[in-house]
Amino acid sequence: MTLAAIGLVSTLQAQEKQEENLIQYAHPIIGTAKMGHTFPGASSPFGSVQLSPDTDTIPYAVDGHYNPDVYKYCAGYQYEDPTIVGFSHTHFSGTGHSDLGDFLIMPTTGELQLNPGTEDHPENGYRSVFSHENETSEPGYYSVLLDDHNIKAELTATTRTGMHHYTFPKADDAHIILDLTSGIYNYEEKNVWTFLRVENDTLITGFRQTHGWARTRTVYFAMSFSKPFKNYGYQKGDSYVYRGFWGRFDQTHNFPEIAGTKIKAYFDFDTEEGEQIDVKFALSPVSSAGALANMKAEIPDWDFEKTKAQVQHNWNTELNKIKVETLTEEDKINFYTAMYHAFLGPTVYMDVDGQYKGLDMNTHTAEGFTNYTSFSLWDTYRALHPFFNFIQPERNRDMVKSMMAHQEQSVHHMLPIWSHYANENWCMIGYHSASVIADAIVKGNVGFDTEKALEACVATANVTYFDGIGEYIEKGYVPEDKSGASVSKTLEYAYDDWAIAQAAKKLGKQDIYETFSKRAENYKNVYDKSIGFMRPKLSDGTFKKQFDALDTHGQGFIEGNSWNYSLYVPQDPASMITMMGGKEQFTTHLDSLFAMELPDKYFANTEDISREGIIGNYVHGNEPSHHVVYLYNWTNAPWKSNDKIRMILRTMYHKGADGLGGNDDYGQMSAWYIFSSLGFYPVAPGSEDYAVGSPLVKEATVHLENGKVLTVEAQKQSEKNKYVQKVLWNGKAVTKPVVTHSELMKGGKLTFVMGRKPNNKLYQ
Repeated sequence: MTLAAIGLVSTLQAQEKQEENLIQYAHPIIGTAKMGHTFPGASSPFGSVQLSPDTDTIPYAVDGHYNPDVYKYCAGYQYEDPTIVGFSHTHFSGTGHSDLGDFLIMPTTGELQLNPGTEDHPENGYRSVFSHENETSEPGYYSVLLDDHNIKAELTATTRTGMHHYTFPKADDAHIILDLTSGIYNYEEKNVWTFLRVENDTLITGFRQTHGWARTRTVYFAMSFSKPFKNYGYQKGDSYVYRGFWGRFDQTHNFPEIAGTKIKAYFDFDTEEGEQIDVKFALSPVSSAGALANMKAEIPDWDFEKTKAQVQHNWNTELNKIKVETLTEEDKINFYTAMYHAFLGPTVYMDVDGQYKGLDMNTHTAEGFTNYTSFSLWDTYRALHPFFNFIQPERNRDMVKSMMAHQEQSVHHMLPIWSHYANENWCMIGYHSASVIADAIVKGNVGFDTEKALEACVATANVTYFDGIGEYIEKGYVPEDKSGASVSKTLEYAYDDWAIAQAAKKLGKQDIYETFSKRAENYKNVYDKSIGFMRPKLSDGTFKKQFDALDTHGQGFIEGNSWNYSLYVPQDPASMITMMGGKEQFTTHLDSLFAMELPDKYFANTEDISREGIIGNYVHGNEPSHHVVYLYNWTNAPWKSNDKIRMILRTMYHKGADGLGGNDDYGQMSAWYIFSSLGFYPVAPGSEDYAVGSPLVKEATVHLENGKVLTVEAQKQSEKNKYVQKVLWNGKAVTKPVVTHSELMKGGKLTFVMGRKPNNKLYQ
């Protein structure tokens, strides 16, 4: 460690005397097996760079058809894989679809190989066998031994720059490979163009343009070596009828620029035993000059340990916003891993000077805010953005401003649906940016132009050519014969409309409030009282005849069945319960959801639901059910949620690599865990109210951004004492199963008294 690093570490240690070392409890490896779709590599909080290993090269399509094996690799890494292909710089966390995997780097020794090889025969390519015994994954740091090359790889990352630290054996044939063809959810035509320029013997610049989930995405880079390379060259795999006059050069060896769709570059070194070569790799949405400026600003020197220490300090500061005492160490690991995953995105999307590429493909400057991208809104509006309003309010304000900038740049004049890297990819349903904006307005987390934000919500909700909205406005429901997943769309539009109405009410816009309050009741139009379930309706007003409430295919729903989606009226549970037969009948119905057995045939053909994510017919591994257990609060038996919340916390989350019961979905699964562990949950974002549940923590100290401190205390907490006996707010009894955002943000003490048996008079 250099003197500079020693000095920085000493300074950070002094600063952290008031902070607990919580890095040790956050395990990025959780969720990297099976369905979690998380990555184990290095990133800063909300960082643009996610520098992480990729473990295979599964293509998106085989023989022109979708390859279902690719679904495992949404984050590029699967824990059970025996080889590492290399380390790329961009990854989504926990998503159910994918893109990215830009700029894969792999250090090697021996004969130069520019093909990645296969898992069965890694010796035929540059990939390497590895062992989890020689792998370390921490917030902001990842390391692994590449067995085939005897190279130790260590990674860290600032917001916009990744840093590689490679320890080589003695070799006169050491290489660092830069593969511009590699990517996640790759297919033959995904690379539109790549360009690479050798500025000198330590600096490379360029860009990659792809056509994938993001239709038109360009990422610029600057790559710097700590040691000059002795030789370099390229493999260019593409062929064109027209090649211009570049044939007069030998472009394959020591030529300073190369362009094409299938470029792989290599850089040769001589190394001594134990010699370390570092690589800094910065990204920019605007230009290679912007990438170089980002690198110089964020990592101006070559001190890996210093950079790692700063990044991990930043992570520890974020984790220390909530300090918990738990029943077990595993609970603590799950809690801080959830916080870590919740703070991976959305990601910063601008250079250090504020410039970014907008949806109109022009360069913009974020004036007075940090611009963000990667909005997985169908997932994250439910709990992640409400969690940000609670613990990261300034960031959430900037995320709203980023959404408003998106709407201004959109030729459709729409807020984001699922957007990343200056692109709208139109994934999933609803217009849930409206929920995020309304939640911020209602909870008073503003600092943006609220009237302009409301106008953007209204404009988005009235784009009649988008996903059945025209029919929804005209008929009060989306007809299944006009637009698939019609019931899900109707229900989610109705909720978003309610959220818009709440924002309008807060801002005194009575006409908008009345219009969207009426639209918010459209959920009633797809309820079939003869069977007691939501059911797809056709254009002529009749219900679809052939119908199975347990099936997830062709029944009018997306990523769920009617059993789960029929409970999706978060904006008005009381009316929904009355509609479904009243409190007693509804309680029995809800009990059966958790107790029944869902046969395998009902989820055998879906990627998004697996047995690990199901309790009875309650599908925790998919988001539409996340509020459901809290619906007991609107019955005469609110205590019935208590043991089920504890069961979900215990069965859907644990500390292994396969420790998530479904895709983390950019932090939504994790935000559910955090809220539920603290004892309350935002059933309907856009409301001030949190539904009270049953906490898992023994105690939590929440350091709010406004300087206030909220304490959550669970008296008599134990493994068996999972039932709430009474709830106190600052010593006074809570008589309804509700606490409000404004109360909590003032600071104070929320006390739960726990016991072994249900209190069937809870809140009465």
